[in-house]
Amino acid sequence: MAQITAGQAYGFFTDTSVCIGCKACEVACKEWNELPGNEPAFGDGYDNTGSLDSQNWRHVQFIDNVPDETSSTGQGKAWLMMSDVCKHCQHASCMDVCPTGAIIRTEFDSVFIQPDVCNGCRNCIAACPYNVIAQDEHKGVAQKCTLCYDRLQGGMEPACSKACPTESIQFGPVEELQQAARQRVTDLHEQGVTQARLYGEDSSIYGGLNAFFLLMDEPEAYNLPNQANAVLPQRNNLGGYLGALGTAVLAVFGGLIALRRRREPVADGPAGAPDDAPAEAAPETGAGED
Repeated sequence: MAQITAGQAYGFFTDTSVCIGCKACEVACKEWNELPGNEPAFGDGYDNTGSLDSQNWRHVQFIDNVPDETSSTGQGKAWLMMSDVCKHCQHASCMDVCPTGAIIRTEFDSVFIQPDVCNGCRNCIAACPYNVIAQDEHKGVAQKCTLCYDRLQGGMEPACSKACPTESIQFGPVEELQQAARQRVTDLHEQGVTQARLYGEDSSIYGGLNAFFLLMDEPEAYNLPNQANAVLPQRNNLGGYLGALGTAVLAVFGGLIALRRRREPVADGPAGAPDDAPAEAAPETGAGED
């Protein structure tokens, strides 16, 4: 690929139509970022990671029992597979609510959490619409995909896209990826694969996603919010709610203290005497008094 240049927006185009669910991206991500392996899991599916979290920055989804539109009988079933990751949103709500400035946009236009600045408040976890960010309970900081920031600084592409054997995960300048994605959808439609569609390549979803997808079904099938539900969050909305809650709590305590003071009896005064009653004059002492 071409030389990686600072000041250029980079991202991922994930073509789910050629994903084979091999999990090479998951393994490469863990190896490069020194993330711990997952415990063995036994169940009725192939998904052993379950979801994105602090130890899984790539997650290959397996969606089974989907009607196969290419089946000649119309009764066939198909698999949907997608390697999920942080979307590196253009309008990143996690950045908006971070109180310490730990979440920044890098010179490659990726969204990066600085671990030495994060205070573990979890605001970003609540704000992320894709449930990408999670807390590392041992380190006490939020973690997610970094777009292999250290590799980009060294002129190397991210580990996951490098390892993908089918080029389902493509890395490069966002504008070039968008052009390639639109052409890919056109080609699939001409081949009769009319269900193919793009998700997040334009500004309609959170201002645009630097990691966007070609899907083979509705976004909800992949646990993605559709365009109608992808409402752009208010800037610093979580911080505003917490600030309002704090103000309300202080007001309640202030009122209780004032009420208690009003009910307390006045000290050092005759019982039943009003607060503004004049004090009794002291008796006069004359010079000729015994």
